[in-house]
Amino acid sequence: MSYAVTITDTSPASAVRAPATESAPAQQAWTPRLWGVLAVLCGVLFLDGLDVSMVGVALPSIGTELGLSTTSLQWIVNGYVLGYGGLLLLGGRTADLLGRRKVFLTALAVFAVASLIGGLVNDGSLLIATRFIKGLAAAFTAPTALSILTTTFHEGPARNRALSVFSVFGASGYSSGLILGGLLTGLGWRWTFLTPVPLAIIALIVGYVLIPRDKPAVGGGHDLVGAVTLTSGMLLAVYTVVSAPDRGWLAPVTLGSVAVAAALLGAFFVTESKVRHPLIRLGILRIGSIVRANLSIVALFGSYLSFQFMMTLYLQDVLHWSPLKMAMALLPAGLIVAFGSPFVGRLIDRYGTPRLIISSMTSLSLGYAWFLATAGNTPNYVVTILPTMLLLGGGFAFGFSSIMAQATDGIEDSEQGLASGLVQTSGQVGAALVLAVVTALVAGGTSSAGGDFAEFHPGVNLVSAVAVVGLALNLVPLLRRYRPKHV
Repeated sequence: MSYAVTITDTSPASAVRAPATESAPAQQAWTPRLWGVLAVLCGVLFLDGLDVSMVGVALPSIGTELGLSTTSLQWIVNGYVLGYGGLLLLGGRTADLLGRRKVFLTALAVFAVASLIGGLVNDGSLLIATRFIKGLAAAFTAPTALSILTTTFHEGPARNRALSVFSVFGASGYSSGLILGGLLTGLGWRWTFLTPVPLAIIALIVGYVLIPRDKPAVGGGHDLVGAVTLTSGMLLAVYTVVSAPDRGWLAPVTLGSVAVAAALLGAFFVTESKVRHPLIRLGILRIGSIVRANLSIVALFGSYLSFQFMMTLYLQDVLHWSPLKMAMALLPAGLIVAFGSPFVGRLIDRYGTPRLIISSMTSLSLGYAWFLATAGNTPNYVVTILPTMLLLGGGFAFGFSSIMAQATDGIEDSEQGLASGLVQTSGQVGAALVLAVVTALVAGGTSSAGGDFAEFHPGVNLVSAVAVVGLALNLVPLLRRYRPKHV
């Protein structure tokens, strides 16, 4: 492809060469309106981080009031994640075709309505359903926000700086959500669902005023068959993993579900190779840097979301910590991301994305390794949990912006929605699958007594392995580059 070299060239030298080309201006003026557009996009990411962390803090309280098991509670997380991940590609493609501004504002309105309904229901199944709908809405706001950002800010220093600011707001939303979730859960878990409503309405109004109108694509279409097969295949795969421990891994229902899920996902890839306007142009998966970025986001999101889920249950259900105390215990990771992310854009310009992603995966792997080495059956906060959270925060700070930059680097504006939707889909779906396996491994963990962490160890072993695999995938190309050549 004509732009393959540009996509894979994310080394520091590329940042020096880029200004010399006509398509990459040396500088971009940051006007007040440009800052305003970035603020709206960052506000939505802030809202997403706020919502995810607030609900995470409230899970034990929700389970107690509605009588939900650990397996059911994970669906409050995975219902959102799967709705989000299953339609991200359709959301990104829809933004490219119908206009980014229109799709962004419409989806944000649905997000606000779903948040309101979620705070009012009294049934666990209905609560999970509202989370799924909310995830569907986020599947359109998230890639659209990122594609608005990547088409508004020129590739290079301006985009890297914007992505760094973008990451800060995500981390700030997550950190704020931990604290706010701890406070609101003390008043009642429903407030964690209702609080995002006015924030979403404010973002909707400001976005309507500031985001410039854009024209829909002249040609193109929707791949509804691809969207249906991908979403249903993923839902069935996660449901199978979660339900298998009770039914048995070799039970006919489990094996049948695995076969159907595999068939649906296989049908998705067959559809993408034949349909005129696919969700994924499969040729993009032949570009090594993009494939590595998508696998890296799986390791980043999958390991961290699952670790947070386990720590939330352990600290509240086993140690009986208050929601606020638990939130403060996990807060250091978010603070590291919030204060570290502003510098990542400059580091990308200087060192390139591959080295920063390796640093991210190394920090994650060391964090989980330290936890396993020092935790025992009663992990101490100062010795074990705090250092782990600091290392995980460092991994996220280095990783998120670097992965996003590598996943969209060199992509033409007409496919920015595809590229951003693809990497976010990988992160959300990967997180859902890893969390499903972790839940299956630690479903009995909350029955432990006396502060015993033993039943959570298999889950921590799994997330550690996921992080190490992410590190290895990024190290191999770098080692090959420096391998001595024999004549």
